[in-house]
Amino acid sequence: MKQTFAELIEDCPVIAAVKDPDGLEQSLRAEGNIIFVLYGDLMNIQEIVERIKASGKTAMVHVDLIAGLTSREIAVEFIQRHTRADGIITTKPALVKKASELGLYTVLRHFIIDSMALSNIERQNDSVHPDMIEILPGVMPKIIRKICTLSRVPVIAGGLINDKEDVMGALSAGAAAISSTNPDVWFL
Repeated sequence: MKQTFAELIEDCPVIAAVKDPDGLEQSLRAEGNIIFVLYGDLMNIQEIVERIKASGKTAMVHVDLIAGLTSREIAVEFIQRHTRADGIITTKPALVKKASELGLYTVLRHFIIDSMALSNIERQNDSVHPDMIEILPGVMPKIIRKICTLSRVPVIAGGLINDKEDVMGALSAGAAAISSTNPDVWFL
């Protein structure tokens, strides 16, 4: 039986988010077992995912950031059919729905820039049902705490997480995990 995404982060709540080949190499040596792929294109995404899978880690592809993919559901089908990715990250609720139908893990990413963005979280999560939500920036403990009380979906804090204090602040506020592109955070 497939583990839930929340179960995958229980052992290590630090998620490596990679934005280039150097970051990918470093992330493969990190303790965390989940890698967020924030780069790539149609020509290399299969190879990137394969490197992650060969290291025994879970590969989550941010479909919005893969060059050559459209923002439509066919992009999720492409990822599912042509890579061994375990799931997707996206800002688009329709892509979360499609990925769920295909049996992929899902992370719905929200940028918290104002009170309207904050109020959209509860509405979208109730209609879309992602496995996790990711909020950016993740260095707002007060807002993380509020979102954790509003949402039945576990929260990942991402964006601007640069040191142990940021990690502990997000986790103490209720985040289930953090994601960071900073390799120093992956090895705390």
